[in-house]
Amino acid sequence: MSRTALAPPVAVSTRVAPHRAALGGYAATRVLGLVVLAVAAAATGKDGPHRLMGRWDAVWYTRIAEHGYGYAVTLPDGAVHADLAFFPLFPALERALSTVLPVDAATAGLVVSWTASLAAAWGIYAVGAHVTGRPRAGVLLAVLWGVYPTAFVQSMAYTETLFTALAAWSLLAVLRGRWLVAGALCALAGLTRPTAAALIAALGVTALVTVVRERGARASVVAGALLAPLGWLAYIVYVGLRQGSATAYFDVQAAWGNSIDGGVALARFIAGLPWPAALGLCAALGLLGGLVVLCVRQGQPLPLLVYTVAVVVISLVGAAYFGSRPRLMMPAFGLLLPPAVALARLRTRTAVPVLAALALGSACYGAFTLLGSGPP
Repeated sequence: MSRTALAPPVAVSTRVAPHRAALGGYAATRVLGLVVLAVAAAATGKDGPHRLMGRWDAVWYTRIAEHGYGYAVTLPDGAVHADLAFFPLFPALERALSTVLPVDAATAGLVVSWTASLAAAWGIYAVGAHVTGRPRAGVLLAVLWGVYPTAFVQSMAYTETLFTALAAWSLLAVLRGRWLVAGALCALAGLTRPTAAALIAALGVTALVTVVRERGARASVVAGALLAPLGWLAYIVYVGLRQGSATAYFDVQAAWGNSIDGGVALARFIAGLPWPAALGLCAALGLLGGLVVLCVRQGQPLPLLVYTVAVVVISLVGAAYFGSRPRLMMPAFGLLLPPAVALARLRTRTAVPVLAALALGSACYGAFTLLGSGPP
């Protein structure tokens, strides 16, 4: 399908540059989330800022930034949680920033995450505008990413924003034929999260199709595709050499309960729920499947489509803690392109209240989750 088929009929206003509208709209969603969190924290007597940078995975990243790798915790059931499960780029940036600025590593993590969130929103806007041919859809895509149900993680010292920024700009580079840039950004994404396997697959499949269609390929296509997995592979090899086993990284992840089981853990979780909750979760999974189908029918470009589907699959086939699955899917911003295009067909006075309601709902859910006991 051509870009024209994806393009909404309503043009964006020329009063504000589209990328600024995307960044402004996205930033407004994050500010709203922080305000709601602050109000809820004050009402409950809890420490809101601490929940953003001093709990769950953020603590592990800070420890790595301050002391390097080598820390592990043995749980009462005998399971060993080692810090080698966490990829190195985010804590490296925390360490670098805390070295040059008068802030500690935990605060530096927030700075990195918040800065990366703006870079991600800009990249998401750019991909949306490029794919649809209209900036308005790109603006709405960036804002929709900011009102994603677990978007509160974008305000935490977590890796989701950094990874999504690298993924979005890497995909945009592929769409523009800048393969070396795409490969380099993908390599950095591979040092950020294991989900980079989805981005590597997107570049690899697109490169292969390009070679077949063109009966050969430019050197830059091959070089970009070969560069893409180097970051991910480098860390896997590092853990293997450090632990003395070729499968060491996967063993570490398995000890955290993050092994690949093909969706067995998810099925068991659903089966163990009361039937109303099980039906609700099945409906949510059905909605997810419907969005994937819409992405295919929308004719999204191959690299974006492969990346989106791969992120979803990776998020569902692991034996990870169920509550983290929506967060793991958050980098799959291509899922939001069909609703972004649908919203772009509406007039501004209709679209804005819809987005405002979604932003408020996301902010309230974020405050409720952050101030609760379990990890996101």
